[in-house]
Amino acid sequence: MNYRHSFHAGNSADVVKHSLLIALVRALQLKEGALTLIDAHSGCGLYDLDGDQAQRTGEAAQGVLRTLTDPNPLLNDYRAAVQAVNVGAEPHLYPGSPRILAQFLRPQDVLILNEKHPEDANALRGAMRGTPAAVHERDAYELWLAMVPTRTGRGVVVVDPPYEQTDERERITVTLAAAYRKWAHGVTVIWYPLKDRAAHGRWKEQLRALGIPKFMSVEHWLYDHIQPGLYNGAGLFIVNPPYAFTQALPPLLEALRAALAPEGHSGEITADWLND
Repeated sequence: MNYRHSFHAGNSADVVKHSLLIALVRALQLKEGALTLIDAHSGCGLYDLDGDQAQRTGEAAQGVLRTLTDPNPLLNDYRAAVQAVNVGAEPHLYPGSPRILAQFLRPQDVLILNEKHPEDANALRGAMRGTPAAVHERDAYELWLAMVPTRTGRGVVVVDPPYEQTDERERITVTLAAAYRKWAHGVTVIWYPLKDRAAHGRWKEQLRALGIPKFMSVEHWLYDHIQPGLYNGAGLFIVNPPYAFTQALPPLLEALRAALAPEGHSGEITADWLND
């Protein structure tokens, strides 16, 4: 697998994913009970925005760098999470989901990370040094099923694959169905890229057929019209989002749309229930 998130760290997809992940964890932490946070595709955990790979794509310029200068206070939690791994006003590092989740751990919470690829797993261990995170080096889908139900009463599983394998969506669908049978009340977050509306619509139909009642789809389309063959945006499927999260979502989504809309486009970001 040739994908390396270091080429894409801090892009618009990261901004949306991490902003919503922070809001989700904060909503769950309104209750005192312990949370287990599981990141099945953790990557390296921390990324160099000044490095050759990030500079080669320049994607952070249209993502995190725009968001850091946006005045909307609804993005303050996200900005604070990025600034927490940097010194000074200019960001040189970008925190992946593991480092962001670690910032929100309470003493009673548990953080479990997983990265299958040895090189990235080694980098992840270095990035998480000094945190209470447990780091695994396993197949993400095997780990997902093995870790649920969580030992704590509540938990979140984050599924964030690179989608370079042709069967990635099928594996997600099958594993989600099995995990839901074991852990129907658990919260699951699945990130996905948006390229082709028709193909994505077919996958949504397959997921809808699972019959999961509380199943939300958040989609961020960057452009006003599909750019054929290009990355057009990204989204999240969220199983069992808490009420406090869904109630606060509309203004946060509008803040993200406005901050990330490419020049000449208004963009679109929506949240819908799959099984309404």
